[in-house]
Parts: sequence; C-alpha cells; structure tokens
Amino acid sequence: MIEKGVPLIMKNVFIVDTTLRDGEQTAGVVFANEEKVQIAKMLAELGVYQIEAGIPTMGGDEKEAIKKICSLDLGVSVMGWNRAVISDIDESLDCGVDAVAISISTSDIHIKHKLKKDREWVLQSMVKATQYAKKSKLYVSVNAEDASRSDMKFLLKFAKEAKEAGADRLRYCDTVGMEDPFSIYERIKIIIEEVGIDVETHTHDDFGMATANTLAGIKAGAKYAGVTVNGLGERAGNAALEEVIMALKYIYKLDLGIKTEMLREICEYVSSASGRPLPLSKAIVGHNVFTHESGIHTDGVLKDSNTYESFSPEEVGLQRQILIGKHSGKHAIIAKFKEYGIELTAEESEKMLEKVRALSVQLKRSLFDKELMYLYKEMKEEKGNNAKS
Repeated sequence: MIEKGVPLIMKNVFIVDTTLRDGEQTAGVVFANEEKVQIAKMLAELGVYQIEAGIPTMGGDEKEAIKKICSLDLGVSVMGWNRAVISDIDESLDCGVDAVAISISTSDIHIKHKLKKDREWVLQSMVKATQYAKKSKLYVSVNAEDASRSDMKFLLKFAKEAKEAGADRLRYCDTVGMEDPFSIYERIKIIIEEVGIDVETHTHDDFGMATANTLAGIKAGAKYAGVTVNGLGERAGNAALEEVIMALKYIYKLDLGIKTEMLREICEYVSSASGRPLPLSKAIVGHNVFTHESGIHTDGVLKDSNTYESFSPEEVGLQRQILIGKHSGKHAIIAKFKEYGIELTAEESEKMLEKVRALSVQLKRSLFDKELMYLYKEMKEEKGNNAKS
C-alpha cells in the first residue's frame, strides 16, 4: 500500500535480499543447505521482491542449494551472482535462476590492483557478459563494484554501456562503506538523470551508515534496495533488511506490503543459522527496543505506548516488557503488582520502590518476579510486626 504524501520518486521500491550471498560472505559464516532453503522460504513469505541465492559457479553444495530454491517456485525472483564471465552465467542458467547479477569493479584502485587490467577491459567484459545473459532471456543487474570510489565520468560511461547492452538495472555498490548519505544521494541522482537506468543501492556498514545510505539512494530515485537480514555481510555488514523496511514504512510513510510481523522470527532464525547473536539493542527487532525500566518512560508507555515507541512491538513479532529495577517509578511498581492480582496502596508502592532500588543496586540488575514477591512478603511481615509492637 502506498500512502498519500509519499514522494512520487519513492513509490516503487523493491527489496532485494542478499543474505544467502553477501550475508554468507560474513567471515566465519556458513549456512547448511537446508538453512539456505529455509531462509529463502521465509524471505518469500515475508514478501521480498528478489532473493540473491548465492554463487552458482562455486558448484557443490552452493549450486545444489540454489537449484533447490529455484525448484520450489516460491513466487519471487531468484538471482545468481556472477563475475563478468560467460562460464559463470552458464552455471547460473543451469540452476534455473530467472535473474543474474554480473559484477565487475569500476574503481581505478580495483581495476589496477585487483583486476590488473584497464577501464576498456572492464567495459568490454561487462558488455559481453550482459549481452550473453540477455540472449538467454535473463533479468540482468550489472554490479558496479566499488562504485562509491569510482571516477564519476567512467561510472556514467559504464552505466550507459550497460544499459545499451540490455542491462535491466545498475547495482551501485558502496563496497567498502566509504560514502555518506549526501554524496550517495547526489551520485545516484546523476546516474538516473543522465543514463535513465534503474538503480539498486547496495551499501556496507563500515562507518555505520549502510541503512542511512540505502534510504538516501532511494530518495534519489533508486528503485531497488539491496539488504541482508540482521545486516550480515562482509566486514561490518550490509544495510539491514528489517531497518530499511521499517524506516521506509514509518519515516517515509511507504508501506511495501511486507509481513513485518515475521521480522523477529526471520532475524532469530538467521542469527541462529549464522552463529551471530542478535544483540539486545538491535534496531527494530532487539528485545530492548520494547523493554522499559526508567520511571518517566514506563509511566508514559503505560498511559500511551506512542509516547516512547515508534511502532507497536507486535508489528515486528515482539512483546512489550516493563522491567522493575533501580530506575523504576511508583506507577511501574503499581502496574507490575496488578499483573499479580495485588493492588498496592500509595504507601505500599513507596516502600516497595525503596526496597526495589536497594536490591537492584546490590544485584546490579533489574529484578525477577520471584524477587519482587519476596520483597512484597518482606514488606507485609514488617508491617505486621510494627502493628504488633
């Protein structure tokens, strides 16, 4: 659903998930075949537009998993990643993908030191591979690797030749996360205006700006957002799927029809499969996003959750938690004991608050339910003893 007030340039945005390719390139991460298939199923159910399933030319288990994903007919586009090499594309075709990413470096530092070639070789290799893929009726994304450090004139030439060769879109890769939202906005805007090719943002988080850079690229007119679940990816990772989707929905008022209530579930699954713990304070899906202890915050949330929450926890598959500890206030104490069926008086809530804060400082944490009931029992016993004396 597209809401009123959304800039026309942002109304057609498609999520391209590369958890199974760039996400698995995280150092030390390997998905078992059944995990790759399960992640693909979950992404399809979630509602992404395209799944970059892996690198077919690796062969073996990688190719077997991609073939399996393609055979399931999940109702989403399935892409294989390739170098600008004909044999790579043949391997992708053999898997049954409907789309290919053809990746080649465009920055002089990569061309000189990694490829040990020149710009003309890059253009010729990209054009040849793109034309070959289009003859096979594949959707083609031409990936400009290290686009953010590429000479702008050459990048424009690269994009123009890609379009003329039949490429369906250009993937603008901020490969080492060196760009900021202002520069990526300007460069993508220029490419779209001067070349007229669809653009995908593919950003890395080396400076903590991957999600912001992706949103800036979309605001500049990019129609495709390359993301990974939990922001997995090379080095510091990629733009996080859950962050981009929810930022588009709530900051830019652009609802992509994604089943956001599945976000926590898929983030937990990928966390387990990758062996990378999901931080408590992870944006969007971390438990702390909807956990409150501070007295002022808790009081506000108890009165109206919108005071300190941008969206409801249920929308991303979580639940709100009110913790009782050092920073709690009387209203939180009263509300917590109501959950136990106990109505505290004003005097009792004051005494309980004193006890809670003292024990919380002693234990250096918030308190468990059993500990709260112990304090309540202690308070009642003290009250009874005082009455006797």
